[in-house]
Amino acid sequence: MKRTLFPFLLLFAFFNAFAQAPAGYYNAAAGLTGFNLKTALNQIITTGHTPGLSYNNLWTAYQTTDRDYDYENDGSILDIYSENPIGADPYNFTYGTNQCGSSYSQEGDCYNREHIVPQSLFNQGLPMRGDAHFVRATDGKVNNERGSLPYGKVGSANYTSLNGSKRGTSASPGFTGTVFEPIDAFKGDVARMIFYFVTRYETQLETFTSANGTGNMLGTSAFPGLQNWELDQLLIWHLQDPVSPAEVRRNNATYTYQGNRNPYIDHPEYVNQIWGTPVIDTQAPTAPTNLVANNPTSNSIAVSWTAATDNIGVTAYEVYANGILKATVTGTSTTVNGLSPLTTYTFYVIAKDAAGNPSPQSNNAVETTLDGPVGGSCGAEDFSTIPTSPTTPAYDTRTWTNNSITWTATDARIDQTINGKAINIRNGSLTSSTISGGIGSLTVTTKLPFSDTAGNLTLQINGNNVGTIPFNTTNITTTISNLNISGNIVISLLSPLGGKRISIDDLSWTCYAGALATTETSKEKTGFTVYPNPVKNNELFVKGENLSKISKAQIYDFSGKLIETIENPFKNSNKINLKGLVKGNYILKTDAFSTKFIVD
Repeated sequence: MKRTLFPFLLLFAFFNAFAQAPAGYYNAAAGLTGFNLKTALNQIITTGHTPGLSYNNLWTAYQTTDRDYDYENDGSILDIYSENPIGADPYNFTYGTNQCGSSYSQEGDCYNREHIVPQSLFNQGLPMRGDAHFVRATDGKVNNERGSLPYGKVGSANYTSLNGSKRGTSASPGFTGTVFEPIDAFKGDVARMIFYFVTRYETQLETFTSANGTGNMLGTSAFPGLQNWELDQLLIWHLQDPVSPAEVRRNNATYTYQGNRNPYIDHPEYVNQIWGTPVIDTQAPTAPTNLVANNPTSNSIAVSWTAATDNIGVTAYEVYANGILKATVTGTSTTVNGLSPLTTYTFYVIAKDAAGNPSPQSNNAVETTLDGPVGGSCGAEDFSTIPTSPTTPAYDTRTWTNNSITWTATDARIDQTINGKAINIRNGSLTSSTISGGIGSLTVTTKLPFSDTAGNLTLQINGNNVGTIPFNTTNITTTISNLNISGNIVISLLSPLGGKRISIDDLSWTCYAGALATTETSKEKTGFTVYPNPVKNNELFVKGENLSKISKAQIYDFSGKLIETIENPFKNSNKINLKGLVKGNYILKTDAFSTKFIVD
């Protein structure tokens, strides 16, 4: 994207000539600091604020306040959710032509009015609702995706706009909910708009919704005016993204429109004089230690490590396999899914703090996935990463990714729970992306949270009906066994239609077990027996004909992990030495039979 300076300088000179703050505008603030300075600024910017400007008047304001004469210099709507300051914009809005209310389906459809401080927090009251200083013209779809979320640093994103604005789990210290993060070029703009709001309306803050503890953003008193975690984050953004020419132009245009100014654009130093200077975290966490990888299946490996330390706090761990980021978690263990069978993976972990400082890499841990036909736990979905918005409409298509598997729920709502979060489908379905490793069995919990009648979900694997899952008004956990489908699979749960609203939670499945699906075969069917069982003294004996012709024996544990392979096991005797096996249940598989045995 070209930044055309000369025309901007002319326009900037025009606004400075006709819309600057009058001489002495800030005289009443001279020499003040802290709360006294904030209150003086409140009185300054309240005086002259034109009364009676409505919500609809904002459309007129945007003709001068929200036009792009700073980046493309083409007069299009300057939208902080779609503007790309260093390249081509994904789309542009023409003032007036692309204006909309709530009629949009995707990015680029139209622009509407985004309250940087959500209007739900002040019950859509005036003059707040129509105050152009903090109500921006933005893409309608992205505005809706943000909803009424506070602004903060995103750790794990569940939505990203075309210019990189994102929504997800907070990585801002002091807040663990969901936040929305603008791109770096507009972080300071957002901070200074919010500082304006809590200054202009400081005497009303205690009456706003945050006073009841639901805003996650505003404070409940005139000073500091913001919740501590939000204040800390905005102070950092204010310093990291200084006032831009676009902000100066918009401040001048808004002054002409409604008669007051944003003092933190005219005097950025006021921010620190009121709230202090934040401590910028430049210290990286220490490296995680003692990384181990174990419990492999055909498509997953578990990893765990000892926590890193940080001067402020570690907020996330990034888990890499063969140099590729596989998972971002907040705890010190995870199971990496979506791996290939019979493949060796080298893992390492990097810790990050809220400022994004990365630690050195942990030690490496190496593990190999099992062969595809071998059974074991394949994966699980606990619905912890389902989207938290939009909540309107209640039933919509919801998509999310967890453990490298993408799930799509149609005609689904997100506000119901069973064991933590749950997805609720009405006349829709829940469907996975392609999963490797096949499937042996599937377990899921269901419940009707509303007054609907009992019924059954249909389970499909690769589009084929393979079973039914009951539901009623109590929690039901159902396991469908002996599915035994190999290769890549797609899991689908289909509602019976009719408008029944079914919550789904704690979905898990085992791998395809292949030849181990029926691991214990009777003597009458095979002619082979093992003894003693349980095994004593680390010696397992086998009785049967033509033992010497068996070319290979393999010992597996019950997770499906291959413990040992023995070539020509009965060439010289009918005994297998099990020295080194700990107590537990095992499977002996040969080219002639397979059976369970116990080491005591």
